[in-house]
Amino acid sequence: MNNDPYKILGVPKTATQDEIKKAYRKLAKSLHPDLHPDDAAKLEQFKAVSAAYDLLGDPEKRRRFDAGEIDASGHERAERQFYHHYAGQDAGRRYDPGPGFGDAMGDEDLSDIFAQFFGDRTGGPGQGGFRRAYHARGQDIRYHLDVDFLDAARGTRRSVTMPDGHTIEIAIPPGLRDGQTLRLRGKGGPGTGQGEPGDAFVTVSVRPHPVFTREGDDIEIELPITFDEAVLGAKVEVPTVSGTVSATIPKGASSGQRLRLRGKGIRRPDGKAGDQIVRLKIVLPKRIDAGMEELARHWRDKAGFDPREDMRRMT
Repeated sequence: MNNDPYKILGVPKTATQDEIKKAYRKLAKSLHPDLHPDDAAKLEQFKAVSAAYDLLGDPEKRRRFDAGEIDASGHERAERQFYHHYAGQDAGRRYDPGPGFGDAMGDEDLSDIFAQFFGDRTGGPGQGGFRRAYHARGQDIRYHLDVDFLDAARGTRRSVTMPDGHTIEIAIPPGLRDGQTLRLRGKGGPGTGQGEPGDAFVTVSVRPHPVFTREGDDIEIELPITFDEAVLGAKVEVPTVSGTVSATIPKGASSGQRLRLRGKGIRRPDGKAGDQIVRLKIVLPKRIDAGMEELARHWRDKAGFDPREDMRRMT
């Protein structure tokens, strides 16, 4: 499998961070394990895409990779560092300690030198390794998660399968925004030796809702009302993200008129909530009966009302 993160994401080395993010999100959606539950090949591709974005999505990691300081897995290139420090001017002898090198320093001193670059392993040279254990932090994992609109608004918990095959439970906080990234400390790849595990970064896409839309912390809906409710006023049931409430339609309401339901929007971490904006829309029945036609003719003959009068004056 190709391990070049740029080729895995399908972007050139000159790509911007936004281009890298867009490429990752597109691939993550198409390769998501939930869409291919029994496809091992797709799972491996998904893991590779997540690992590539973990590297290139972090500007500092990307810089170090481009400079050759870390490999495609994010690990230090320790052997390059050892060469630069100890090769000297004679490149042909970079692996030759030279006459008396071991005798002059002794096995214990030599193990200290190697331990600086390859970690501190148990035992000394000739005893199965070095004297102390090598420790390294685990790799971070990137994951993309689709969430229903109401789950994002209200908060919920989701069990998901991460790119490494492990299943974890994620707490979706109330008011989560589309594109927001959650950081799960210690839920990434395992560390080496006593190294800490990496973190999991979960980027969320919120699915659109057929009724609700979000503007900041406010929720907006379009509420259909009947002709008689608009003319006479009424009490009607209105859906909100936190449940159904009763609202008053004022007498003589028009399509496009806006009502505000305070505190019925997205609840913020400080406990305060946005509002719900209700846009009224007068809807007539698909079939107009004779009685309604007669009522309309009678009203038109008597009222003399022209809703476009102001428009004509301004044009």
